[in-house]
Amino acid sequence: MKPHNIQFSLNGEKVSLQVEPSDVLLDVLRGRLGIKSPKVGCDRGDCGTCTVLMNGKTIRSCLALAVEADGAEIVTLEGANSRPWTQKLQKTFHKKNAFQCGFCAPGVILSATELLEKNSKPTAHDIKEAIAGNLCRCTGYEPIVEAIAETVKG
Repeated sequence: MKPHNIQFSLNGEKVSLQVEPSDVLLDVLRGRLGIKSPKVGCDRGDCGTCTVLMNGKTIRSCLALAVEADGAEIVTLEGANSRPWTQKLQKTFHKKNAFQCGFCAPGVILSATELLEKNSKPTAHDIKEAIAGNLCRCTGYEPIVEAIAETVKG
């Protein structure tokens, strides 16, 4: 198959590269572009460790082909600090000790960022729905939900 030239914005920087039609976005981000926050977890879209924002919406980068990013805005945790909620979330998560190993943290924070950008006053149910696709094997979910809820309070 013939390689494709794609261009997209990655954390505010223009990226232009050649990809194979079968290249997975996660592999391109990590292996070719050096972005380490999206992790390789299940490789099936179940765990959420590969979560990135594409055009403002969370996606599982292990399920997206790199060619799908052509013309898109991709934001990983490395570039999300310019977003209004991300730094607040990170500070509150740290303060509340909401993560233990941190493997799921980038995906959870990006999922919470997407939620808060759409709904600055979410209910506990809204928060749980927003992070439902992110598996955390260390904390349970209460510290994570509490940290997101505290972030919106203040």
